[in-house]
Amino acid sequence: MFKKLFGSSEPKEEKILPWQALTDISQLDTIAEKSKSKTQVIFKHSTRCGISSMVMKQFVSDYNLDINIDLHYLDLLSYRNVSDEIGYKFQVMHQSPQLIIIKNGVVVSHTSHGAINEVDLERYA
Repeated sequence: MFKKLFGSSEPKEEKILPWQALTDISQLDTIAEKSKSKTQVIFKHSTRCGISSMVMKQFVSDYNLDINIDLHYLDLLSYRNVSDEIGYKFQVMHQSPQLIIIKNGVVVSHTSHGAINEVDLERYA
């Protein structure tokens, strides 16, 4: 009866995104340089925030693995200095969660909270 009402009780296979951990300020220069030939995306995530976790889960679920971008993940609680430097370097006000899209060395789009999952990343690829 349980299966009939709620679908299969089999665990869903977890989708693994091609995250590149963002842990050092020096990586920001590399991201800016790489953005000249390939779109770079930074996802700033607060591991203690329920809203951030909900947005992250939806982002992972909706993410198209075939898109041609580099995807960077920042745990902003562990690497607050990197988060601060992103604001200075790319001229964006800090928010969490936050999605920042970089092309040709500059931010072409950024958004936060629920609006993250409304962004059409393929448009920027």
